[in-house]
Amino acid sequence: MVLFRSFVCLLVLYLLQGSDTSLVRLNNNGYEGIIIAINPGVPENEALIEKIKDMVTAASTYLFEATERRFFFKNVSILIPDTWKENPQYRRPKHESYTHADVLVAPPTLPDRDEPYTKHFKLCEEKGEYIHFTPDFVLGKKQKEYGPADRLLVHEWAHLRWGVFDEYNDDEPFYSASSKRIEATRCSTGITGVNRVYKCQGNSCVFNKCKIDPKTKLYEKNCQFFPDKDQTEKTSIMFMQGITSVVKFCNKQNHNEEAPSLQNKKCEFRSTWEVISNSEDFKNTTPMVESPPSPVFSLLRIRDRIVCLVLDKSGSMAGYNRLNRMNQAAKYFLLQAVENGTWVGMVHFDSTANIKSKLIQIISTNERNMLVNSLPIAPSGGTSICAGIKAAFQTIREIYSQLDGSEVVLLTDGEDNSAKSCLYEVKESGAIIHFIALGPSADHAVIEMSDVTGGKHLFVSDEVQNNGLIDAFGTLASGNADISQKSIEIESKGLTLNNNHWMNGTVIIDSTVGKDTFFLITWVTQQPIISLLDPNGTPMNISTVDAASKMAYFSIPGTAKVGVWTYSLQAKANSETLTITVNSRAANSSVAPITVNAKMNKDTNSFPSPMIVYAEILQGHIPILGANVTAFIESSSGKTEVLELFDNGAGADTFKDDGVYSRYFTAYSENGRYSLKVRAHAGTNTAARNLRHPPNRAAYIPGWVVDEKIEGNPPRPEINKDTQTNLESFTRTAIGSAFVVSNISTFPLPDLYPPSQITDLEATPDGDMINLTWTAPGDNFDVGKVKQYIIRISGSILDLRDKFDDALQVNTTDLLPNEANSKETFTFKPGNISEKNATHIFIAIQSVDNSSLTSKVSNIAQVALFIPQGDTDEIHPNPNPGISISSLVLLVVGCVVLVTIILSVTIYILKKKKNPNRPSTAF
Repeated sequence: MVLFRSFVCLLVLYLLQGSDTSLVRLNNNGYEGIIIAINPGVPENEALIEKIKDMVTAASTYLFEATERRFFFKNVSILIPDTWKENPQYRRPKHESYTHADVLVAPPTLPDRDEPYTKHFKLCEEKGEYIHFTPDFVLGKKQKEYGPADRLLVHEWAHLRWGVFDEYNDDEPFYSASSKRIEATRCSTGITGVNRVYKCQGNSCVFNKCKIDPKTKLYEKNCQFFPDKDQTEKTSIMFMQGITSVVKFCNKQNHNEEAPSLQNKKCEFRSTWEVISNSEDFKNTTPMVESPPSPVFSLLRIRDRIVCLVLDKSGSMAGYNRLNRMNQAAKYFLLQAVENGTWVGMVHFDSTANIKSKLIQIISTNERNMLVNSLPIAPSGGTSICAGIKAAFQTIREIYSQLDGSEVVLLTDGEDNSAKSCLYEVKESGAIIHFIALGPSADHAVIEMSDVTGGKHLFVSDEVQNNGLIDAFGTLASGNADISQKSIEIESKGLTLNNNHWMNGTVIIDSTVGKDTFFLITWVTQQPIISLLDPNGTPMNISTVDAASKMAYFSIPGTAKVGVWTYSLQAKANSETLTITVNSRAANSSVAPITVNAKMNKDTNSFPSPMIVYAEILQGHIPILGANVTAFIESSSGKTEVLELFDNGAGADTFKDDGVYSRYFTAYSENGRYSLKVRAHAGTNTAARNLRHPPNRAAYIPGWVVDEKIEGNPPRPEINKDTQTNLESFTRTAIGSAFVVSNISTFPLPDLYPPSQITDLEATPDGDMINLTWTAPGDNFDVGKVKQYIIRISGSILDLRDKFDDALQVNTTDLLPNEANSKETFTFKPGNISEKNATHIFIAIQSVDNSSLTSKVSNIAQVALFIPQGDTDEIHPNPNPGISISSLVLLVVGCVVLVTIILSVTIYILKKKKNPNRPSTAF
């Protein structure tokens, strides 16, 4: 148990580190290195630049006050596309690129969908990927719907930098509170307003009171919360920063723990300020006394791409056929992957360096072939990495006086004790270093060069069938090129053949790609017999065979036919390793191709902390659902672990159906570098575009309550799920950056990994029974199968959360767990809970594995025991015709007068009966 508790501490520590593509640094309370990139698809508009400056300047002041005088925006680079005309104010970028952008200003995902959002698919407290704004939002055209741009930037910055979540929930906009009332999901509850159904037909709109759904015992589907325009409440920025009085984040004192907000669900009921206060930013700063300076802006315009290949030809490259494999991959890069218009040079190095080709701008195949002819022929000598880098700098400076934004692709297989000697020069140069580490002995010092310059770090083993070198060179597309110009890897496979001499398969060319389609086949011993058929069954002739380099390739002119291409490779040698690589570009510049991006949640890790694999499938910015996604993780010695990834909102996957497929990885086999490769595949009609609004989006303000009247905004554009279009078949391959694992023990260890937390528990009443559904966790996080489930119920959500072991346990004897990521169901009849006056039954689950390690308590589901009270406000008369208030008052007054008259008459009559005015009669 002590070991497990120690592990939990390590887990928390290392999950916070994260993999971070951002170049932002915190220096003396100020954020430096922020990149705001304008997408090439945005029409030129200088007013947009001024609006960005205004937004950031105002946001800096708002951020400073919201964080109790701790943080502000210090300097910001605005990246301007090369589609905009030149301007003397624009400088060449250094390390800045679209790849590292913190804020993207890009066209909307779909027409009229201007919602700002932050791409954040990691865990609570982990940094996000980027913020997405549309030009119309930045220009102030959507202020009514989303509030001022500067305030919303701070809201999104909290997602991006500190990993907090929204304090609302579009899927659960209302909840049954302990007060026995239906409340809007918000923080804090001090924000006032009314709940109404807002319906518009043509130019006529009406506001109706919300009805209670008898099934959910909450408000009907279209009910919305309309906040009062004038408020006094100061929290919270993560609920609705557009309210003028809101200037702070919710803290522990005013946090609404009852609400089913995303912040509560993802951050274990902690307030946003508690999460921010636990960040490294917060721990490394103290409040400022003086007010901060205004942000400083740099205007940077994308220029021609400059790349210099720095290739190791030392004696160690003779082993494992490394030199020839490097040449195969470099030819692939030069002939196909690198974009037209790029300037390319080449340097060879061993113990010294030689410039083999000055910079040449690639305009046609002639330049590509000239560069191919400059590749090294024979390996010899030692290893001097700094000599190679300095020669590359010299090559670039012969045409460009500054190195800003130029790229050096460094490939080496050896160690060099002097590599650190040029680290400062590299850092100050303005150049970007991409590092391809070939084999287990490649120098670790160069990793720092790629880190500090914003370059890629890629690892390739000596297992030829994994096709790692060709994949690595193929992933070095420009970070600033438009997606329609980038090379996209469709397929990458390899096979070592011994008894069976055939390698057969298919390649799917979908309609989003097909331009410049390129087939590459490699072998180790002898040229195989190659057969390639197009979707109509027509044989293709492989146009080029390079026997010396042991490769053959075929480029399809124009646009390749859409459909299934079939290949058959017959080996001639008894023992042979064959590979096939297929890449292409977008078929149409106006239709975004389907793409896959792969990454780990961090670049360095210390055992036993788990890691998370992510693969995001998109078409433009639209998520793709329903694909089969597999990750291949290879260690330094070539051992490969295979993981199926899921987009189910369970285990490591933060959001269901957001196009991000995830899985925990704990199967470490050795210390050292690991590589990541992801393959995505979808059959006809199995995948679909998700047209729903993205997670972590800004709250759409439906309208305001002003002077006891609702002033509505235009209804938010909605997408009917039934209109989603299924996708055709496709395949994609993607490579992630290398990661390094340390402290793996060589001795046997006990089970260290508990089941992952259940995060999607749902409960629905069925008469006197309750039906539960959830996604099964695994023995080790989300891999394997748990031993048992512990289900407990309570009448208090806080007691169930904080004192789970004391709550009433449900009999689960007949509940047999399924494999991880299966759907679980369970029905039970609740017993008598001990809490008096309970308004709900709250339910939670804990999983136990075969080593008796327990998971965290699940999210808490609830079933209402009563129909809660709806709105009682009468400040907004229904717009439909009816009895007016004045008429009602007159009616009441009339009734009172009538009752008074009746009472008076009745009293008079009774008195007359008691005192009759008549003569007495004697007997």
